[in-house]
Amino acid sequence: MFITIEDDFDLEKIRMSGQCFRVKELNDRWYRFITGNHVLYIRKDADKRYEVSCDEMTFHDIWHPYFDLDRNYEAVRQSVRTDNEYILDAVEAGKGIRVLRQDAWETLITFILSQRKSIPAIANNVETLARLGGHLIETDYESLFTFPTPREFMRIEMGMLKAAGVGYRLPYICDARDKVSSGEIDLAAMEKLSDEGLFDMLKTIYGVGNKIANCVCLYAYGRISRVPIDTWIRKVINNTCEGRNPFPGFGDVAGVIQQYVFYTEQMRKRGIRKTETEDRAG
Repeated sequence: MFITIEDDFDLEKIRMSGQCFRVKELNDRWYRFITGNHVLYIRKDADKRYEVSCDEMTFHDIWHPYFDLDRNYEAVRQSVRTDNEYILDAVEAGKGIRVLRQDAWETLITFILSQRKSIPAIANNVETLARLGGHLIETDYESLFTFPTPREFMRIEMGMLKAAGVGYRLPYICDARDKVSSGEIDLAAMEKLSDEGLFDMLKTIYGVGNKIANCVCLYAYGRISRVPIDTWIRKVINNTCEGRNPFPGFGDVAGVIQQYVFYTEQMRKRGIRKTETEDRAG
C-alpha cells in the first residue's frame, strides 16, 4: 500500500533521533518499526509518497498516531522565535523528525535502562529482554520478538534478568514491573492525568527521576511540552546558551525543539568521532 505524508517526515532522522531503540534500516531503503504486537516496514517511494507493509485500517489505527501524523511539524518549526543561532540551526537540521507515540510500558523500561548507557548498549538490552520474554513474530522479512508485556516480564527468571546486562537498574525494572503488574501503576489510565500529575505518578517508581519521567511523558504520552534534560541537552544549555535553559521559552512544543537539539548533538558527535557511543545518560 502507498500513503502520502505531506508534512515533515524523514525515516533516517527518526531512526537516529535517540527516542526509540528498535527501529532498524533494512535492505532496499526499507525501515522497520515495532510497537506492541505490530510491525511496520516502510520506505520512501517518491516525494511525500511512502510504501508501507500494512493495510489502510492498520495504518490509520496504529501507525498514524504512532508517527504523530495529526500534528503539523512544519508549523512547529515555523513557530520557533529565538535569536539563538544554534537553536535555529538545530531546528533546520532536525527537519523530518517526529516525536513517536510509543508503547508506555516499553518506553518506561527502555528509559530506565538508558541511564548511563550508550545507544547501542540500550538497543542490545532491549533486544535481549525481547528474546527472553517476548513472543515470536514471523514477517516476510525477518523473525523477531515483541517486547515482553508486564505479565510476560513476570515470567523472566531473576537470574536471566541479571545476565541480561541491566546492572544496577535491575531493582528499578523490578519495581516498575511489580507496580504495573499489580495495578498500582495503571499506564493506560494515566493518559487522563495532567502533565504534572503524570510526571509525579511516574516518579513514584523506584529509580525514575525527572529525566526518565519526562522521557516517558514525551515519548509515550505525547506531552510535547516536556523536556528531558540529559547529558547532551545540559551541555547545550551550559555551553551554547550560557547556562540559561532556553526550552521553557518554546512553550507547548518545547519537547519537539529538544528533540531537534538532541539529534543535532548526536550528528555533530558522530561527525567528529565516527562512532555510535552516544548515550542518554542523565
